[in-house]
Amino acid sequence: MPDGYLTTHVLDTALGQPARALDVTLYRLEGEARVKLAEMQTNADGRTDTPILPREGFAAGTYELVFAAGAYLDRIGSPAEDPRFLQDIPIRFGISDATAHYHVPLLLSPFGYSTYRGS
Repeated sequence: MPDGYLTTHVLDTALGQPARALDVTLYRLEGEARVKLAEMQTNADGRTDTPILPREGFAAGTYELVFAAGAYLDRIGSPAEDPRFLQDIPIRFGISDATAHYHVPLLLSPFGYSTYRGS
């Protein structure tokens, strides 16, 4: 069994706090197909309660995290646009080391976001 796992953390940089109750979906890319592996929601700390991809399912490959930013921004009362500038935010990334902890955080505001490989 691999030792690696995948986590995320979403911070609302406009409010200066964790993004609570933001829906996150994880897909594994297999050729042109996207296979849904998990759907979770962030907790009060902006993290998921468990790894998005735990050790049991962890493998090298190409993945995509999709953050439901528009629904989150609507729910917290961020000024709405029609259509909203940010809706779903896909982050496609590769896992090459099945023994490592991969952490993909999202720094979010209504008009921009950034990510990086965290620890």
